[in-house]
Amino acid sequence: MDSAPHEAPLRWEAGGTSRIPFAAYTRDDLHRQELERFFYRGHWCYVGLEAEIPNPGDFKRTAVGERSVILVRAQDGGIHVVENVCAHRGMAFCRERHGNRKSFTCPYHQWNYNLSGKLMGVPFRRGVRDEAGEMQGGMPEDFKPEDHGLTRLKVATRGGVVFASFDHEVESLEDFMGPVILRWFDRLFNGRKLKILGYNRQRIPGNWKLMQENIKDPYHPGLLHTWFVTFGLWRADNKSQLVMDERHRHAAMISTRGQQGAASQVTQVSSFKEKMSLEDARFLDIVPEPWWGGPTAVMTTLFPSVILQQQVNSVSTRHIQPDGHGAFFFEWTHFGFEDDTEAMQQRRLRQANLFGPAGFVSADDGEVIELSQMAFESKPGHRALAELGGREVADADHMVTETLIRGMYEYWRGVMEAPEEGGAAQAGGSPDATAAQAGGPAATAAAPSASSEGRVAS
Repeated sequence: MDSAPHEAPLRWEAGGTSRIPFAAYTRDDLHRQELERFFYRGHWCYVGLEAEIPNPGDFKRTAVGERSVILVRAQDGGIHVVENVCAHRGMAFCRERHGNRKSFTCPYHQWNYNLSGKLMGVPFRRGVRDEAGEMQGGMPEDFKPEDHGLTRLKVATRGGVVFASFDHEVESLEDFMGPVILRWFDRLFNGRKLKILGYNRQRIPGNWKLMQENIKDPYHPGLLHTWFVTFGLWRADNKSQLVMDERHRHAAMISTRGQQGAASQVTQVSSFKEKMSLEDARFLDIVPEPWWGGPTAVMTTLFPSVILQQQVNSVSTRHIQPDGHGAFFFEWTHFGFEDDTEAMQQRRLRQANLFGPAGFVSADDGEVIELSQMAFESKPGHRALAELGGREVADADHMVTETLIRGMYEYWRGVMEAPEEGGAAQAGGSPDATAAQAGGPAATAAAPSASSEGRVAS
């Protein structure tokens, strides 16, 4: 059950989700409830790419919600995810971000686990013999190592992407995404082997939902981002499509870059800089790829934990890891494909400069999220407005709308406002919906997994 005491319910003006209470971003009790209902129950969360752990023993420390977990490849090639919490005294035992191990050992008392999380060794389990030959100490006779392994998460992989869940009763990954979003997921992760190009990491002082909102907001890039507006990579006049899964939690924004001769259509936008030019024109060395199938950019949001980015030749995952109600860690994993030419790999790396903490584009997003959170904290009784394009929720064939944000909060309300039944929240698709019950505690699940430790940092 949700352990946090609840304050008064949020007040939503106009009854729908077009006016979002600032308190949704500032209340600690709501944040703790979000962690339980979205990150730890009933949902799949992104943890990494198979290409990050190519060899037996390779591991990556990451997070599901605010819990530290380890993604690891076992000696038999199987992929496991275990919580980075020693079963003995609860220490986060893994501190390295990446590495290779034959097993995991907690430094505190040297409890040792294999790569699937099974407890293999306990020092002084049978005690020590004193000078008189008598055994002193040791674990109780009924102590069973098989009952004290690391907490193992359920794991699903598709197209080289790894997801995990503390809830072993969670629906299949394919059902979780739904057929509409699965189409766009498979477009990017189409079976080609991935190649890791690098990482960006940052800590943004804003509520984690603001990053989901940011990517579900298709018209701000044509207003906020000078780079996009001036060089025509993402503008309101681009051919576009906005689609959601049937529960409105996930979304894809699909855009096709137009001809760059239409500068007259954006000259009234203050972020348009007519005289802006590049010192290195190769940043705009865009080469269409066969797998695009037309669109030049597709941004897919999988609620609650990840954004899948294709912006022309730059492709990456963006992992959201909450850190209290007012901040989150944000990790970008830039990748390419093993069959890329050297020229294409360099092109992807150059275009990756648009993104990340100091990216030509993404630096703007981090700043506006921080400034928004500052305002929310100063005026928690107020509300944000998301009524561009109306108040309803529906797919769209243009960018001048906030429908995806309204859809996300329709789902959010359905889950957050559902009563607890049998110790687990109901997962719903709208404020009045009733849906499948989330599953039980992960500690009792049987799926194998591996372990490591450490708090996720920027």
